[in-house]
Order: sequence, then structure tokens, then C-alpha cells
Amino acid sequence: MGVSVSSGAARSELSVSRTGEQSTTDLAVPKDIDFLVTVADDADLVPLAAAARRLQGRAQSFGSGADVFLADPAGRYLGRTCPWRECGPGRRLSCDARHCGRRPYLHDDLDTIVLAPAIVAEPPLELHPAVLRRTTIPADLQVIASGFEAGAQ
Repeated sequence: MGVSVSSGAARSELSVSRTGEQSTTDLAVPKDIDFLVTVADDADLVPLAAAARRLQGRAQSFGSGADVFLADPAGRYLGRTCPWRECGPGRRLSCDARHCGRRPYLHDDLDTIVLAPAIVAEPPLELHPAVLRRTTIPADLQVIASGFEAGAQ
């Protein structure tokens, strides 16, 4: 499912979207949680990648997974946040990013995974700057979305 977060022109644009099975199914224990974050070309990915690693660690403690996918403001899928604490060319032989280190903490493993353009363009749930539901969402996510709506008022 998608969650979108945007900030003003003075700061880097940020959009967050929920994607994946947890956004559209009522599974008791979903296998993963996925977010789509739209970032400006000049956005610093270091703090986002750190938050993504914490999310992944927390999800793994429940036997689940987590991914933070990235897109640019034009709606082009960029890849995922780098899973490594230290990111850069030659740091990991197993890195499958096409352009490792060109943009720090962008893991552009486009040969491994690419999000459908429709998901990037219109994620099922956006949380910021306003909550936007494009599909029926599970009850637990409804509670989260309602919390975002209450916080915006």
C-alpha cells in the first residue's frame, strides 16, 4: 500500500506510500510491510535509510520483512533504500545496485525488483500531506490512517 508525504519547496520533497499485501489484505500476520517514499533529487537518503534499517529489524523480530521503495517527484521508480549501514562502491561484493554509491543509500537494484508504475502513480493509501484512500484498507490500517487525519487537524 502507498503512503505519501510532501514538504514545502524550501525543504526536500518527501512522499510516503504504503504498498504490498499488508495494505490490501486482512492477514493476521502479514509477511511484510512496504513503503513507497517519494524524494526530491537532492534529498539526503542517509536518515531515511537508517529508519528503513530499523523498520526492517523490527519487522524481522516478528518474522516479517520490510522494504522502503523510492520514487522521484515525477513518479519514476528509483529503487530501494540501501540495506547496509555503510554504503558505497566496493564495500559489499554482494551489492546488486546498478550504480552503487552514485547516490548514497540508493539501492537501484532494478534488475531484481521494479514497482508497477500504477502503484507509484497512485498508491492505495497516502498519509501525507492528506490521507487519501484509493481502495478498501484493512481495519488496523484504517486506525493508523485515522490517526494521521486527526493529527493533521
